[in-house]
Amino acid sequence: MDKKLSGRQRKYLRGKAHALANDVQIGRNGLTDGVVTAIDTALEQYELIKVKFDDFKKEKKELSATIEEKTSSEMVGMVGNVAIFFRQQDDKERRELELP
Repeated sequence: MDKKLSGRQRKYLRGKAHALANDVQIGRNGLTDGVVTAIDTALEQYELIKVKFDDFKKEKKELSATIEEKTSSEMVGMVGNVAIFFRQQDDKERRELELP
């Protein structure tokens, strides 16, 4: 993602994420390569996903920064132990979400 999202866009995406189920869960094994791959695949397919921290709750901010870096996504919010990530689809034909 080239540019950072504006506050308005983040708010819009958080609203859209409200109805989503948790796509990926981070459990006792932490942020493994398999989990990063699952997050990357979910972002490719859905653009907007939720990641639940079942374990590593104290490290969720650091882990979220690592997820952003490894998946070229942006965290748009965190509610409790659930982080919301967004990465816009490069292919305009496959985009699910249009940002305001």
